[in-house]
Amino acid sequence: MPFKILVVEDQLLIALHIEDAVIALGHEVAGIAANRADAMRFADACDIALVDVQLQDGPTGPSIGKHLAADGKTVVFMTANPEALDDDIPGALGVISKPLFDLELIGSIQYAAAVHAGKDALPPERMRRFGQPGG
Repeated sequence: MPFKILVVEDQLLIALHIEDAVIALGHEVAGIAANRADAMRFADACDIALVDVQLQDGPTGPSIGKHLAADGKTVVFMTANPEALDDDIPGALGVISKPLFDLELIGSIQYAAAVHAGKDALPPERMRRFGQPGG
């Protein structure tokens, strides 16, 4: 089942790489957002969000992720600063450290899609899941 995925990433080349992976997996890109205002503009149009921490307007990724998760969106953080995230973001699946290998990116998207669809799935090996024993 295809989902609409929001890419919240301020580095254009990284955002386009993620977009390519989303499309290759049969999903649709709901939008690419480089800051909070852009992310909120696309929020209603997405099912899943892949969110960086540090954006054009500062470290707004965690608050964007909290907002999206509270609205029922499935959120995965992808960031070079995983230590900037606590495990207390209700509704968010977890965080995976950048840089990502292509298989980790694909695995992260597939994991988020499976969870959003209510299926059992294994997260990528390097993903720190939120709300799980041992992080």
